Amino acid sequence: MTAAAPAFEPPPPRPGAPEPLAEPGVAELRLEQVLGALADPLRLAIVRKLLLESEEYDQPCGWFGIDRPKSSLTHHFKVLREAGVTRQRQYGLERRSQVRVADLELRFPGLLALIADWEPAEPR
Repeated sequence: MTAAAPAFEPPPPRPGAPEPLAEPGVAELRLEQVLGALADPLRLAIVRKLLLESEEYDQPCGWFGIDRPKSSLTHHFKVLREAGVTRQRQYGLERRSQVRVADLELRFPGLLALIADWEPAEPR
């Protein structure tokens, strides 16, 4: 018997939140693009952290505590957004991210549960 997949609920929209940056529509989400974006361990860790630890509507880059150059993080967040994994909104000079829970569950049921269950490999 397998355990029931965890239910991921997207937080309600923040009142007055800016419109999301350009992203593919639900029907345009392609599994190979989503999996390609998630193939990078850092991006997979970003999505997992958003799924399991985020209590806010969306999170700024600094919330993740990743010690990488800003340009590198910008690239990783852009890849996730353009693949349709995350949604980003611009708040002044800051971009905030959230997982597109409802869209991904609709298009690829069970994918988010796999991400939540993923355990990072121990460094060698």
